[in-house]
This record gives sequence, structure tokens and C-alpha cells, in this order.
Amino acid sequence: MRHGFANKKLNRTSEHRKALLKNMLNSLIKYEQIKTTLPKAKFLKPQADKIITLGKKNNLTSTKNLISQLQDKKSANKVAKTLSKRYEKRSGGYTRIIKAGFRYGDNAPMAIIEFVDRDVEAKRVDKKKKDQSENTENKDSKKEAASK
Repeated sequence: MRHGFANKKLNRTSEHRKALLKNMLNSLIKYEQIKTTLPKAKFLKPQADKIITLGKKNNLTSTKNLISQLQDKKSANKVAKTLSKRYEKRSGGYTRIIKAGFRYGDNAPMAIIEFVDRDVEAKRVDKKKKDQSENTENKDSKKEAASK
């Protein structure tokens, strides 16, 4: 008999599970929407909600706890400054899970987990604009021509 079903084990060791949770939290905060398997999304949802609630408390202890849990100052700052302001009037339920079919290959159920009222531009944080990439290509081709 297994007492106290605290959380899902996800077929991983405790250290691997903690690292997985931290990385997924950081990705969710950075991009505000990620695609993952359904069990992982269900494991992540309550933790993400707790992080936002912690960010809403504007004191030194909660800031230290945020940085301790996320291990990333950029993510902690985004939670404290941007996300906590966005969800000031909301008293919970900051994330939603949308089922997204099954993965090709192993038929694992997939899901999209995202923040409610998310910023759609946050998804493109790492993508370069086309104008910048064309300019760098032109500069590279000019340098090569000059060196020959």
C-alpha cells in the first residue's frame, strides 16, 4: 500500500525529476507556452501556479525563494515584474493545458501548457528577424569577396 500519493514520479530519479521541473518552469516562463507530454504538463501546472503566486508577494524572502527555485535571475525577474503584474486580479489558475494529439513514434499523449492571457510575442524571443539575418549574410559575402 502506497500512502500519500504526493506527486507523479514520471519514471525518473528524484534529482532528474527536479532538474526536469526547473528546466520546464524556466522554458514556460520564457516562452509562455511549451509543448510537452500530457503527464509532464499535469506535473508542471501546479508548480507554475505556485511560482506565480510567490512572485505576487513582493518581498525579499519571496524573491530569494524564486531565484532559489528557478536558478535563473532573468526568469525570476520576469515572474516578479511582468507576470505578477499581469495576474494581480486573478486569484489562481494562471496556466491552462490544451491536449494536442499524440506524438508520432511512440504515440505519447501531447499537450500544450500556456499562461492564460499570454503574450504571443514571447514565443519569438530567440528567433532573429529576417532583416537582421539578411544584413549579416550580405556583410559575410562582402568580407569573403574582399579577402579573395
